[in-house]
Amino acid sequence: QVQLVESGGGLVQAGGSLRLSCAASGSISRIHVMGWYRQAPGMQRELVASITSAGSTNYASSVKGRFTISRARDNAKNTVYLQMNSLKPEDSAVYYCQLRQVVSSEQNYWGQGTQVTVSS
Repeated sequence: QVQLVESGGGLVQAGGSLRLSCAASGSISRIHVMGWYRQAPGMQRELVASITSAGSTNYASSVKGRFTISRARDNAKNTVYLQMNSLKPEDSAVYYCQLRQVVSSEQNYWGQGTQVTVSS
């Protein structure tokens, strides 16, 4: 089992910044992908950004140039961050951390979610 604990959400004005953190613990494979998804009311959950255990990143086009996903310097800590700059009201959503790994079969784990609200 894998546990994911998120922190860092909150209320911010448009143009502001927030930093989300996600700490993973448990039975984590050396090779895995961690990512941030978000879900606004009435919308489907969508990928925001992801990072592999090797450090390769992927971003949704809507956040490129504004958001940065990174890992803790000590990779063994299995902690990822999402630095969100130049926030817009349309970035408001519940943000979820995900860890995906293949251990005999694909496993997907989710955090509890953290609310991000951007006021105009």
